[in-house]
Formats: sequence, C-alpha cells, structure tokens
Amino acid sequence: MAWLRKSEVVIAGILLLAMILIGLVNPAFWQLDNLFGLLRSNVIIGIMALGVLLIMISGGIDVSFPAFAVAAMYLTIKGMLYFDYNGVVLPFVAAATMGALLGCLNAFFVYKFRMIPLIVTLGTASMVRGFLLGVVGTSIININKMPDVLIDFAKTDIITLPQTDGGTSGLTAMVVVYFVLAALLHFVLRHTMIGRGVYALGGDAEAASRAGFDLRKVIFFIYCVAGALAGFAGLLHSSMIWLANPRDFVGLELDVIAAVVLGGASIFGGRGSVIGTMLGVFMLVMVKNSLIIMKIDTTWQRVAVGVIIVIATAITAWRDNRAKA
Repeated sequence: MAWLRKSEVVIAGILLLAMILIGLVNPAFWQLDNLFGLLRSNVIIGIMALGVLLIMISGGIDVSFPAFAVAAMYLTIKGMLYFDYNGVVLPFVAAATMGALLGCLNAFFVYKFRMIPLIVTLGTASMVRGFLLGVVGTSIININKMPDVLIDFAKTDIITLPQTDGGTSGLTAMVVVYFVLAALLHFVLRHTMIGRGVYALGGDAEAASRAGFDLRKVIFFIYCVAGALAGFAGLLHSSMIWLANPRDFVGLELDVIAAVVLGGASIFGGRGSVIGTMLGVFMLVMVKNSLIIMKIDTTWQRVAVGVIIVIATAITAWRDNRAKA
C-alpha cells in the first residue's frame, strides 16, 4: 500500500474531495460547459507550469517566463503580419525558439556566474518587458488584425455536445497539445539521463557533478526548455483569446508557481513530478473558477491564491524537513 503515500495520490484525493464539496455547494460546477471551460483554462497555465517544474526540481525559482511568453507571442504575430504568413507550424516553432534563446540567457548567468536563479530571472524579466514595451511598441493586436490561421487552429474542438438551450459545448483540442507536452516531459524526466541530472542537480549540485553529470548541459537544458514552453504557451494563449497584448501575463508567475508547489514540487529542489504538477494546476484553476461562479471579488481571489501558496509551501517544507530527519 506504499502507493497511497505518494504525493500524487494524496493530491488526487484532495482534488476529488474538493470537487465533490464544490459540486455540493454549487451544482453548476458539474455542468459540461463549466468542466470544458476548466480544462481549457488549464492549458496555458499548465504548459508554463511544466517549465517552472523543471526549474524548481533543479532547486531554482523562475519569474521570467511570463515576460518571455509575451515577447515571443507578440514578436511572432508581428512577424506574421509583416510577412503576411498564413501557416501555423512555423510561428509556433519561432515562438518556442525565441523562448529557448531567452531561457539560454538565464542559463548563462546561472551557470557562468553561479547567480541565484530568482535574481537572474527577475532581471531578465524586467529587461525583456522593457525592451518589448519601449522598442517594439504597446499597441494591442485585436481580432480584426490577428492572423485567421491562428484563430482557426485554436478554435478546433475534439468534442462538441449539444446543450439544452440549443447551443453547443466544445472541448478544445488544445488540451491534447498540453497533454502531449506533459507526456514528453514526463518521459524525459523519468527515463533519460538528462532527466536524472535535473533531479540530481536539485538534490545536491556538488554530488551531481561528482557523479558525472555535466552541470552546464543540465542547466542549459532546464532553462532553454522552460523558455521554449513559455514561448509556445504565449502564442497559444494569443490564438485562444484572439488578440495579442504586450502587457499580458503580468502577475501570472504567482499562479503558476502556486500550482507547481501545490502539485508537490519541493521549494528546495530534487522533488516534483509532471502528474503532480498537472493536478496542482487543475486544483488552482478549479478554486479560482469556483470563486468566479460564486461571484467572489477578484481581490479575494488573489488572497485565496496567496493562502494556497503559503499552505502548500509550509506542507512541502514540513515534508522535506521530516524526510531529512
């Protein structure tokens, strides 16, 4: 019965209990429209959380990914409009590549100068946002100017069901994109040497180096993949909401870090899983969604997220300290 003590099982149990309680308080929670909306809301936060998970497992904290996401998104769409490009694959590759290059900048400072990741990412986030707003511009690209090919791509549904009011309810295919990326990262972390290196780095960097892991390769892998996921998520977000705003994602790092910690990742590094992170993302989105359904003010939603971070971090710290004892 050792599997019952796994953090993912505990999180899944808490999530199921929370869903039942929320459903009892507000039966509207179980409506298909709401459930499909919940899954849709998981996509962008979830993809970004996968990148943050990598960095947290390695023992770092990243707050630059929202800036990387918005820069990759806005510059890619600007490029599509300038060149009148109508494809889908190349823009997503370009956005992910831009994110990876920006992530490479983080990796350079973290590895070369042994700087604290939180300080590095605070600096690069400020630099990138400042460049975007000061050099590229601040104008919002609305639905009238957005490339139709991106909108059509994000509008794809895998399930469409009729509603009693005559309308339809659809589950976006972007959920599949999210699950595929999660499955790939899970495979890398659990079944490759570079994945083992990420955990080893978070556990003890000196011991990892002595064990033969190339810390330079591991650090650059972590930050480049996290940046690529942020860039990809940024463009996907723009496609799903049908506009590109260079001021988007401000404050999103709080939600994403909360979801990763809630999913069982250790703030000290060396612990965390893709499945746990996905459950953490779903729980956070579900809580915020339920507060919206109950018409709770946005200010109190932020309070709820803050409380979740404090409680989840306290539990994580208690668990890690107990394990060391």
